[in-house]
Amino acid sequence: MFDTHELGRRPGAMKKVSRSVPAPQDLGVAGVVGVPEGADVALDLRLESVMEGVLVTGTARAPVEGECVRCLEPVGWQLDADFQEMFSYPDADTRTARRDEAGDDAEDEDDTPQLEDDLFDLEPVLRDAVVLALPMQPVCRDDCPGLCSQCGARLADDPDHHHEVTDIRWAALQDLKDQDKNGAGDGSDDEQEK
Repeated sequence: MFDTHELGRRPGAMKKVSRSVPAPQDLGVAGVVGVPEGADVALDLRLESVMEGVLVTGTARAPVEGECVRCLEPVGWQLDADFQEMFSYPDADTRTARRDEAGDDAEDEDDTPQLEDDLFDLEPVLRDAVVLALPMQPVCRDDCPGLCSQCGARLADDPDHHHEVTDIRWAALQDLKDQDKNGAGDGSDDEQEK
């Protein structure tokens, strides 16, 4: 929770805040990439008092860990996520202000988060900013070749890795060729039966 009491309700008042907070649970894309729970998230915020509430603009810096979706090797980097959110005063009617600005008579639902006793909770905003900044499919490098689809070997370790593959349309002929190599196709079985 962050306190805006020092700003008061004077439009134009501004305050800068820098703080390090522990990362909440499940801050990322489940099972793929994210900020480890409890890791330090550095926040640089600018709080500005406006007529309807407090505008919060900031940057979050956090360590990210995950695994490459191609080769399953661990990956990690420092993420910077920018965000901006308006926290309205509990008695401010932002719906009326938006209707007046848009010239629209329709009631739209107010989804602007509100200040509670001059405090605001930044976790939902932080979660949205970080998750949207994360790649859905992280890779260790852009040209990662991944794993062999047959044996699971990491192709970056052995670029010449390959398997002999027989076309299924020729598989029956391959069986005949294998029998011939083993001596079963020389006709000796037919002569013994006579």
